[in-house]
Amino acid sequence: MAQQKTVLILGAAGRFGAAAVAAFAQAGWQVKAQARRAGHWPAGVVAVQIDAMDREALIETAMDCDVIVNALNPLYTEWPKFARPLAAHALAAAQASGALLMFPGNVYNFGRHMPSDLQLNTPQIGDHEKAKIRIEIEQAMQQAHGVDSVVVRAGDYFGAGTGSWFDEVIIKDLHKNKVVYPGPSDIPHAWAYLPDLAASFVLLAEQRAQLRGAHTFHFAGHTFTGQQLRQEIEAIEGRPLQLGTLPWGILKLIGVFAAMPRAIVQMRYLWQRPHQIDGSSLPQQIGVVPHTPLNLALRATLAQWAAATA
Repeated sequence: MAQQKTVLILGAAGRFGAAAVAAFAQAGWQVKAQARRAGHWPAGVVAVQIDAMDREALIETAMDCDVIVNALNPLYTEWPKFARPLAAHALAAAQASGALLMFPGNVYNFGRHMPSDLQLNTPQIGDHEKAKIRIEIEQAMQQAHGVDSVVVRAGDYFGAGTGSWFDEVIIKDLHKNKVVYPGPSDIPHAWAYLPDLAASFVLLAEQRAQLRGAHTFHFAGHTFTGQQLRQEIEAIEGRPLQLGTLPWGILKLIGVFAAMPRAIVQMRYLWQRPHQIDGSSLPQQIGVVPHTPLNLALRATLAQWAAATA
């Protein structure tokens, strides 16, 4: 009988972390879910209630693991202080344990003037702080001696969990018959449905024996405009919806005095630059990439959001 595979999910209480816990558990893995506070995990998941800044504790926890998923993601305002050390601790745990280190990348690496078609060889330009941090984290993974690693780059999240642009901005006023879109409604934007992204991580983890050295894959996910999104949600809700805009001017003014609005405004370009992710590399590695049709993904997301906000 084959020995059960073990994965350590760092940041298990976060959006992607929680989706990864569910996906790995469903696939039959032994899951260790790291979080500072107790969470509600699927049956059989082992809760690891330690601080991810405790390097030695992470290393000790990782020693019997086959895979480590670094889903740690500090608040926007805490990136300069915590993003690099958290990533360094995850890397140290992978180096000590020999586990495959997996990391969900994003499009920040391509800078404020990113092109519309984001490919594996698209130049990475650190022209703002978060781009520089992400580039440095991925470079450290690539250069680490004796560490096998995988970065899966994806767009903005929607689906399981809360705390994303989708639920905190776009659909928060659905009860007012309004969809609030952060950018021009005709510009394509890249999105990742979390259950599909997490399932792709599982499929890659299953091939860890083939993933020696450093690898990067792109997850295409879904690409749609604000107008298309409103039309899809209208069809699901069965009612007309107004398409509102985010008050960037007010946020900019508040940002003079408050760190979070200031950090949000700094990322406005993501909604002003049309972009989609070329995902042709991933099916070459795992075959058919998990992909829930948009109407079904949105229907499930809206149902979960309605239940969470009831």
